[in-house]
Amino acid sequence: MKKSKGIFALISDTIIFKYTEDVSKMLTALLGAAIGTGMSMQSAINSGLRTYVKSPFTASMISFVVGTVFLSIIILVNGLPLTPPLSAFTGEPLWIWLGGVCGVIALTTNIFIFPKIGSVETAIMPIIGMIITGMVIDNFGWFNSMIQPFGLTRFLGVTLIFAGVFLAVVLQDIMKQRRYKLETVNDRINKWPWRAAGFTGGALLSIQAAINGELGSAVYSPFTAAFISFFIGAATLIIIVLIREKTLIPVKYPITEKAPLWVWLGGIFGGFYVLINIFLVGEIGTGPTIVLVLFGQITGSILVQQFGMFRSGKNTIVPVQLAGLLVLLAGVVLINLF
Repeated sequence: MKKSKGIFALISDTIIFKYTEDVSKMLTALLGAAIGTGMSMQSAINSGLRTYVKSPFTASMISFVVGTVFLSIIILVNGLPLTPPLSAFTGEPLWIWLGGVCGVIALTTNIFIFPKIGSVETAIMPIIGMIITGMVIDNFGWFNSMIQPFGLTRFLGVTLIFAGVFLAVVLQDIMKQRRYKLETVNDRINKWPWRAAGFTGGALLSIQAAINGELGSAVYSPFTAAFISFFIGAATLIIIVLIREKTLIPVKYPITEKAPLWVWLGGIFGGFYVLINIFLVGEIGTGPTIVLVLFGQITGSILVQQFGMFRSGKNTIVPVQLAGLLVLLAGVVLINLF
């Protein structure tokens, strides 16, 4: 006859389980924030790369190609397949292959809207689109995502995140424009189509995360899914560069001009971002993943500017930015832990 556990043993097992669960949540949060920080570094690196190739599209193409090669090496070293199983083509919806395309459209959208609506709205509109779309995806379970209803706690969390973004990012740009009397963008144009484009670009980043999460399940490997997404993105950007620039010659300029080695690292940061994103979406859902990455991205951007990393301009952190990060963190905690 099996002997039942005593009350102290049950309490002990419960405490151990709760401790393990809390540690797992903490590690998940750190992973999300880490890849967000990596994305901010990728942006600074790609900005440096752009000074050599003279085109944001060519710089992005190089970054995607490097990321594709990096992920293929990881996959081959670990003995994993580069190609998806046949069942992924016959038994899965066509949209699972569109994650890389969504990422490229979001990227190019930001390039086009910047001269139309300025730096402040170019920063805030994609963030609004990203967060709202992530919450909607979770609430309705779109793209086969886990369903996480949008309740009061999430509403409060999203409100805090928007407030934190305003304090940490938007307010600084507004104050800078007023202090230095910087020229604003053309006020005579209708900005709403460009604002909508910025919102859509951010929404596509959330959709990309959800699609890639489902792709990871379809091909039974986040590594293979990340490679496929990057490969499709790289192929799309190569086509765009050939159409717009009509040449690939600038690709050699970082080599001939002896650019620092770090200009090639953007794709590696991007590869880790997509790979871990796929893992996190499967573990905690699209919305929580998006807000964790956003927190890491804004924190990383502030640190990059504080220390002038990758030859970026130096901007000292001010108290209101730290306050914004704390408010942002509070929103992330509400969404992820409650």
